[in-house]
Amino acid sequence: MADFTAKRAAYLQIADEFKRQIRDGELSPGERLPSESELMTRHDVSRTVARQAISRLREDGYATSHQGKGSFAALPGEGGAVKHSPEFEQITEYLSEVRQDVRRLAERMDQLEDLVRQQTRAR
Repeated sequence: MADFTAKRAAYLQIADEFKRQIRDGELSPGERLPSESELMTRHDVSRTVARQAISRLREDGYATSHQGKGSFAALPGEGGAVKHSPEFEQITEYLSEVRQDVRRLAERMDQLEDLVRQQTRAR
């Protein structure tokens, strides 16, 4: 289980744990990954953190997602390299930058939520 007291973001810790399980064969390619709700319950995190963890796995090639069916374990590079148009590559690069910006905003939101929780407990 992830150590959420560490300085590394919770979603990265969760994603890293799944990557390790996939690389070590504990999770086989094609095996269903936990849903956002299951991750929220299992790791006591917000939906944003759960969503970011799954998104990171997809971005790094360790998961594929299918609308209405869920996310499934994968190994990076499976299926061979696909040649894309320069426009596609440009759009993909831009989307990656947008995802990074959103991820940073979500991390900040999680920090703010933690501060509010701490202030509420202190009262």
